[in-house]
Amino acid sequence: MAKSTKQRAESPLTPGAPVPQHIGIIMDGNGRWAKARGLPRAMGHRAGTKNIRRVLEEAVRLKIQVLTIYAFSTENWGRPRAEVGHLMRLISQSIRDELDELDANGVQIRHSGRLSGVDPKLAEQIRAAIERTKHNDTIVLNVAFNYGGRAEIVDAIRHIMRDGIAPDEVTEELISRYLYTAGLPDPDMIIRTGGDYRLSNFLTWQAAYAEYYSTPTYWPDFDEAELQQAVAVFQGRDRRFGLVK
Repeated sequence: MAKSTKQRAESPLTPGAPVPQHIGIIMDGNGRWAKARGLPRAMGHRAGTKNIRRVLEEAVRLKIQVLTIYAFSTENWGRPRAEVGHLMRLISQSIRDELDELDANGVQIRHSGRLSGVDPKLAEQIRAAIERTKHNDTIVLNVAFNYGGRAEIVDAIRHIMRDGIAPDEVTEELISRYLYTAGLPDPDMIIRTGGDYRLSNFLTWQAAYAEYYSTPTYWPDFDEAELQQAVAVFQGRDRRFGLVK
């Protein structure tokens, strides 16, 4: 508690300045965090999963409306089989461990990605969590799981074609309504931990005008102060959306 109080007292945020409505986070660096400590990669993923709660709680305090976390990409299936299996079990266990508290705290869970190809029991867990929390309104936790930005656009186009929509009727707004994130505001900010400068197929359509922020901090160490610093940088940006001011 003392640490949290100190962080609030030294907050870099500008009072009254806007904060992002929607932040997307590429949670990178779990494996390198573990390697730096002589631990197996699985321990890094476990530490990273536990860190989600800390960042989510700070996002609520900052009055951020939507937090999208990149949990597992369509490309991640190419990782070693044992690591993928561990990640699936970790996600399942996290739902069991966290769902009651998330629901009690008003967190609405959304999913972005394909549930096809996912273990049926895990897919049902995800669907049940979405259904249980669909009326909550404190914050939206949108979990990008088995997600790829290009795959999302392909799925949207397929659904548009199945609905028989004429080519001349296709607009940017219509495509947005067919994306996994339909009904959510586009992200104002994308944060990437771990020091790299890559989009990694994350929110490819939605992040067209998002502010990007990269930090060398590995995801398990990305704490409340780090999130505040990222938001402070956002507050200092001049967002022109292609216009001249």
